[in-house]
Parts: sequence; C-alpha cells; structure tokens
Amino acid sequence: MNLHRLNLFMAWLLIPLTFVLGWVAFIGRMLLEVLGASTPEGSVPGIVVGLLLAFAAVFTIQHVRGALWPQGDPAGTGYSLGQRLVLVANALALFILLFRLAGPLVTHHDAWLVLDRFTDAFGYWVMGMWAIGFSFLYQSALTAKAKA
Repeated sequence: MNLHRLNLFMAWLLIPLTFVLGWVAFIGRMLLEVLGASTPEGSVPGIVVGLLLAFAAVFTIQHVRGALWPQGDPAGTGYSLGQRLVLVANALALFILLFRLAGPLVTHHDAWLVLDRFTDAFGYWVMGMWAIGFSFLYQSALTAKAKA
C-alpha cells in the first residue's frame, strides 16, 4: 500500500470518527454490552471498539472495491495539493481522536471545557480541509477539455 492510498484510507477511517464519534462510541458500547461488559456511556472502551469496527468496515470496502474514492490521477492538476490537504486534515483529526481518548486524564473542569471547544473548532476546520482536498483529488482525475 503506497502512501497516497494510506492517506485516503486514514481519511475514510477518521471521517466517521470526526463526524459522529458519539454514535461510533455508542455502537462500540452496545457491542460490549451484548458481550457482557458493562461500560459507561461515552467511555474509552466504547470508542476503541467503535474504532475497530470502523476500521473493519473501511478495510472491507477497500478490499472489495480495490481502492477508496477519489482515486485521483498523480499526473493531474491539483493532485499533490489535494493529498497534502487530506494529510493535514488527517493529522488534525488524529489529534481530535487522541484528545477524546485522553480526555478523562484532564482533571481540571475548566481546562477540559476549553480543550473541548478547541477540538470542536478543529473538527469544523478538518471537515472543510477534507472537502477541499477530496475536491482537488477528484478534479485531478477528470480529463482535460480541449479549448475551442
């Protein structure tokens, strides 16, 4: 797997975690409850199990389909810019996920609230960066039209 495919794989893995982390954690928690483990709502084990389920879903889609959309054309215009934007968005989304996993370690309530608001702001920024990056990747695969 080359770095461009890994970048898109990470993006598609982190997108549901950034958009609907609460639902991913809920699904993980419900699976743990079905298996007999009692966990509190929004806890780290639920997030980790949800992350593993999301990983399995994205890996299965990539395996069945062969590649994740948009594939892009490395020789096309905007491909490298799109890959860079997606890479930066992935890094920020990974920091958001790490904060959610390490959130219980922050004991001061006011500090946690400030950090929580910053992660919300980063989440909106990440969504925009993914949208723009995917747009550049998609446009790089389009055929160039001849000028009349």
